[in-house]
Amino acid sequence: MSPLVSIEDLRVAFSGVPVLRGVDLTLQKGEALGLVGESGSGKSVTWLAALGLLPRHARVSGSVRLDGRELLGAPAAELDQVRGGRVAMIFQDPASALNPVLTIRRQLSEALALHRDLSGNAVKAEARRLLDLVGIPDAARRLEAYPHEFSGGQVQRIMIAMALAGNPDLLIADEPTTALDATIQAQILELLSTIRHEMNMAMVLISHDLGVVAENCDRVAVMYAGRIVEQAPSNQLFADPVHPYAQGLIGALPPLDGPRRRLTAIPGTVPDPAQMPVGCAFAPRCAMAAEACGVSAPSLAPIADDRAVACIRAEASRRALLGIAAE
Repeated sequence: MSPLVSIEDLRVAFSGVPVLRGVDLTLQKGEALGLVGESGSGKSVTWLAALGLLPRHARVSGSVRLDGRELLGAPAAELDQVRGGRVAMIFQDPASALNPVLTIRRQLSEALALHRDLSGNAVKAEARRLLDLVGIPDAARRLEAYPHEFSGGQVQRIMIAMALAGNPDLLIADEPTTALDATIQAQILELLSTIRHEMNMAMVLISHDLGVVAENCDRVAVMYAGRIVEQAPSNQLFADPVHPYAQGLIGALPPLDGPRRRLTAIPGTVPDPAQMPVGCAFAPRCAMAAEACGVSAPSLAPIADDRAVACIRAEASRRALLGIAAE
């Protein structure tokens, strides 16, 4: 099956400083992919670059294909049809993505006219249907309200409605529940899951919350310092992480049952892109680092049919297994 989205060797530099250093990702139709890692790992930049939303001084190279069609370097008119149409994005701060001086009806109608070619009463009817779909009460009346008249959770629901206006094949949710309390967060995530299954829509969930990713994603990619260091099915990654960074992230999660244990802390911080260490970027923080780790950066290599890791220890284990199989 050909992937919905294929990203190959995606690289981004700001003012000559590399911030993405060769990202490779694929996403199948209807699949939910979680993208996790510390702030500064390049999670949001990956998808902003893919959709052509970075500032002009950013230098982007590589390949981003949507159903086989190249998006990097595509004409602006073509990207306008993709953004909000084939691919929709929910940003971290929903309130800042809405125009405070326009009613919700005006803003939803603009998206519907652009991507669905609706007009007149059909626009208003569809806008009301979308608000009903995302759980806004009294949708007909609230269409005439302004963004400041809604709560934080309701504003996020409105942003989801706007994202769905173009019937997208892919929804990118960038920290969609960061500013919400736990109860509203659970409601928003349940809403996203329900809509995704009803519309057979693929989703990328960018999050710091590993619990959210574990519950809502089929597959997980762990990012560190502008590269993907591990990819695996969600259940496998959380049960048996291979890369030391993934082990550190999951080791920092407090267990909900069983005996209490001391949480594992990852020392240090993500390196400055302008002062990236030679070799593996995680080596200065890694308790298992060896001399070879400081020589060259390991590539993302498959260790099983459905998972890959960028670590020399994983590569050595794989070569040993291949040698045993050959014998």
